[in-house]
Amino acid sequence: MKRGVTGRYQVATAGGESVKAFIPALLPPVPPLDLQGQLQQPLERALLALGRLDSVSTALPAALFLYSYVRKEAVLSSLIEGTQSSLSDLLLFELDEAAGVPLDDVVEVSNYVAALNHGLARLHEGFPLSNRLIREIHGVLLSRGRGSGKDPGEFRRSQNWIGGSRPGNAAFVPAPPLAVPDCMGGLERFIHEGRDGLPMLVRTGLAHVQFETIHPFLDGNGRVGRLLITFMLCHAGVLREPLLYLSLYFKQHRADYYRLLGEVRTVGDWEAWMAFFLDGVRETAEGAVATTERLRRLFQEDRERIQPRARRAGSMLRVHEALKARPVTSVQEAVRQTGLSFPTTGAAMDELVGLGIARELTGKRRNRVFAYDGYLAILNEGTEAP
Repeated sequence: MKRGVTGRYQVATAGGESVKAFIPALLPPVPPLDLQGQLQQPLERALLALGRLDSVSTALPAALFLYSYVRKEAVLSSLIEGTQSSLSDLLLFELDEAAGVPLDDVVEVSNYVAALNHGLARLHEGFPLSNRLIREIHGVLLSRGRGSGKDPGEFRRSQNWIGGSRPGNAAFVPAPPLAVPDCMGGLERFIHEGRDGLPMLVRTGLAHVQFETIHPFLDGNGRVGRLLITFMLCHAGVLREPLLYLSLYFKQHRADYYRLLGEVRTVGDWEAWMAFFLDGVRETAEGAVATTERLRRLFQEDRERIQPRARRAGSMLRVHEALKARPVTSVQEAVRQTGLSFPTTGAAMDELVGLGIARELTGKRRNRVFAYDGYLAILNEGTEAP
């Protein structure tokens, strides 16, 4: 349904130029979304896929899967913003023993992990999903590295723009800075509105567009906007664990993503955006379920290869568990994880290398670092640079 422009324009000054900045109308859309027409089937399929994802999250210990899955999302979400850092770079960076990892890009990805974990921890404490929490998350995201000078944790006080070399030829100019607090206040009220009958999944899709349209920060809006999807679903209890991340879907369908955001603003076609969003939820949830099953099979097959090793099998299985918890790890870290002695851990790791389960990365006799290649191969899918 094409409703026309879903907001109003206000003349603002940016970079010495006068531009037309867009102030979005409050949510929900008027007239209301047609949830009984073209959106009924995509919504049902997305909800079914989310239910399956929530149920299979018990197939692997949540902490084991989430450690790496959250980091894959950090790499993907940062990749969309032009950061060039791999999952292996991030896992190496997090090992105190590993040196020589490219710093600037991996710090940004590490910040994303910290911001996600901070937000989830606050929600688990009972803190409301609010503008205050969104600002906190942004503060963690931009706490180090590039962007740290762009007012971390504060709504912007100057005009920004998207695309183009200057405001005058920008693809889109978000709300003027003085309008940002009111716009974000309206978004916060909509997130918690319970009387309009909107399913939480639909509310989440609407809120994501509104946040990206407001663009309330000087930097980091895309990453915070994608995190908001996960936080809303976890806060509402739709997901028990933060296992749904749409960054890969948005990356693979980048042109459609930006086109549909633009069409919401210019012609009010919320249904087309919502159908795209719901398809993304379904596809992403189904992918996460398939990934969980592939990892479960990999772990079981590798255990079966280890078990015939008689007396050495016990220590090898414990080191294998350490690699499942951290698929890039050092002998020192594996010692901490397993409680085995350093010589026993090193010997078990060498046995796993001999079986082709682990691979030594550094070529050193001391401070050796190992990767669980089968695990990383599954997780790395989709993280290639565009």
